[in-house]
Amino acid sequence: QVQLVESGGGLVQAGESLRLSCAASGRTFRPYTMGWFRQAPGMERQFVSGIYWAGGYAYYADSLRGRFTISRDHATNTMYLQMDSLKPEDTAVYYCAASDSLRGVGARDADLYEYWGQGTQVTVSS
Repeated sequence: QVQLVESGGGLVQAGESLRLSCAASGRTFRPYTMGWFRQAPGMERQFVSGIYWAGGYAYYADSLRGRFTISRDHATNTMYLQMDSLKPEDTAVYYCAASDSLRGVGARDADLYEYWGQGTQVTVSS
Protein backbone atom coordinates (compact mmCIF):
# COMPACT_ATOMS: atom_id res chain seq x y z
CA GLN A 1 0.00 0.00 0.00
CA VAL A 2 1.35 3.42 -0.99
CA GLN A 3 0.76 6.41 1.23
CA LEU A 4 1.30 10.00 0.15
CA VAL A 5 1.40 12.87 2.62
CA GLU A 6 1.54 16.49 1.49
CA SER A 7 2.87 19.37 3.55
CA GLY A 8 4.00 22.95 3.11
CA GLY A 9 0.74 24.68 2.32
CA GLY A 10 -0.27 27.92 3.98
CA LEU A 11 -1.35 31.51 3.61
CA VAL A 12 0.90 33.83 1.64
CA GLN A 13 0.61 37.16 -0.12
CA ALA A 14 0.64 37.57 -3.88
CA GLY A 15 4.18 37.47 -5.24
CA GLU A 16 5.52 35.24 -2.48
CA SER A 17 6.67 31.64 -2.74
CA LEU A 18 5.81 28.31 -1.19
CA ARG A 19 7.37 24.88 -1.40
CA LEU A 20 5.11 21.88 -1.13
CA SER A 21 6.38 18.44 -0.21
CA CYS A 22 4.90 15.01 -0.80
CA ALA A 23 6.37 12.20 1.26
CA ALA A 24 5.73 8.73 -0.09
CA SER A 25 5.88 5.51 1.83
CA GLY A 26 5.06 1.91 1.20
CA ARG A 27 7.01 -1.27 0.95
CA THR A 28 6.62 -1.51 -2.79
CA PHE A 29 6.73 2.17 -3.68
CA ARG A 30 8.08 2.31 -7.20
CA PRO A 31 6.06 4.72 -9.30
CA TYR A 32 6.50 5.50 -12.95
CA THR A 33 5.14 8.99 -12.56
CA MET A 34 4.20 11.36 -9.79
CA GLY A 35 2.26 14.54 -10.14
CA TRP A 36 0.67 17.55 -8.54
CA PHE A 37 -2.94 18.56 -9.02
CA ARG A 38 -4.99 21.34 -7.50
CA GLN A 39 -8.65 21.96 -6.90
CA ALA A 40 -10.26 25.28 -6.14
CA PRO A 41 -13.76 25.50 -4.63
CA GLY A 42 -16.41 24.71 -7.21
CA MET A 43 -13.81 23.76 -9.80
CA GLU A 44 -12.61 20.48 -11.26
CA ARG A 45 -9.29 19.05 -10.23
CA GLN A 46 -6.59 20.59 -12.42
CA PHE A 47 -3.27 19.14 -13.50
CA VAL A 48 -0.30 21.21 -12.30
CA SER A 49 2.86 19.25 -13.00
CA GLY A 50 4.23 15.73 -13.34
CA ILE A 51 7.61 14.06 -13.12
CA TYR A 52 8.99 10.74 -14.30
CA TRP A 53 10.21 9.19 -11.09
CA ALA A 54 13.20 7.36 -12.54
CA GLY A 55 14.59 9.88 -15.00
CA GLY A 56 13.30 13.11 -13.53
CA TYR A 57 11.74 14.43 -16.72
CA ALA A 58 9.28 17.14 -15.70
CA TYR A 59 6.24 18.48 -17.47
CA TYR A 60 3.82 21.26 -16.61
CA ALA A 61 0.46 22.75 -17.32
CA ASP A 62 1.17 25.38 -19.94
CA SER A 63 -0.31 28.17 -17.84
CA LEU A 64 2.00 27.40 -14.91
CA ARG A 65 5.27 26.80 -16.70
CA GLY A 66 7.94 29.18 -15.49
CA ARG A 67 6.46 29.86 -12.05
CA PHE A 68 6.28 26.30 -10.70
CA THR A 69 9.10 23.78 -10.49
CA ILE A 70 8.68 20.10 -9.69
CA SER A 71 11.46 17.90 -8.36
CA ARG A 72 11.99 14.65 -6.51
CA ASP A 73 14.45 13.06 -4.13
CA HIS A 74 14.94 9.32 -4.48
CA ALA A 75 16.76 9.02 -1.20
CA THR A 76 13.77 10.20 0.81
CA ASN A 77 10.96 9.25 -1.62
CA THR A 78 9.83 12.87 -1.57
CA MET A 79 8.46 15.04 -4.34
CA TYR A 80 8.45 18.81 -4.22
CA LEU A 81 6.64 21.67 -5.88
CA GLN A 82 8.34 25.04 -5.71
CA MET A 83 5.79 27.75 -6.41
CA ASP A 84 7.04 31.25 -7.10
CA SER A 85 5.31 34.53 -7.88
CA LEU A 86 2.09 33.19 -6.46
CA LYS A 87 -1.18 34.73 -7.52
CA PRO A 88 -4.60 34.75 -5.85
CA GLU A 89 -5.85 32.43 -8.59
CA ASP A 90 -3.36 29.81 -7.38
CA THR A 91 -5.50 29.41 -4.26
CA ALA A 92 -6.59 25.78 -4.06
CA VAL A 93 -6.09 22.50 -2.30
CA TYR A 94 -2.98 20.91 -3.76
CA TYR A 95 -2.78 17.13 -4.07
CA CYS A 96 0.08 14.86 -4.90
CA ALA A 97 -0.53 11.69 -6.85
CA ALA A 98 1.40 8.66 -8.02
CA SER A 99 0.99 6.09 -10.73
CA ASP A 100 2.74 2.73 -10.79
CA SER A 101 1.30 1.63 -14.09
CA LEU A 102 2.51 2.30 -17.60
CA ARG A 103 -0.71 4.07 -18.47
CA GLY A 104 0.24 6.76 -15.99
CA VAL A 105 3.50 7.64 -17.70
CA GLY A 106 3.36 11.30 -18.65
CA ALA A 107 -0.24 11.50 -17.52
CA ARG A 108 -2.10 14.76 -17.07
CA ASP A 109 -5.43 13.06 -16.41
CA ALA A 110 -6.22 12.56 -12.73
CA ASP A 111 -8.00 9.29 -13.53
CA LEU A 112 -4.67 7.73 -14.55
CA TYR A 113 -3.14 8.12 -11.07
CA GLU A 114 -3.82 5.36 -8.56
CA TYR A 115 -2.60 6.91 -5.34
CA TRP A 116 -3.46 10.25 -3.79
CA GLY A 117 -2.55 12.31 -0.77
CA GLN A 118 -5.04 14.09 1.43
CA GLY A 119 -4.20 17.54 0.08
CA THR A 120 -2.72 20.71 1.50
CA GLN A 121 -4.39 24.13 1.36
CA VAL A 122 -2.63 26.98 -0.39
CA THR A 123 -4.18 30.41 -0.01
CA VAL A 124 -2.79 33.47 -1.77
CA SER A 125 -4.08 36.85 -0.68
CA SER A 126 -4.01 39.91 -2.91
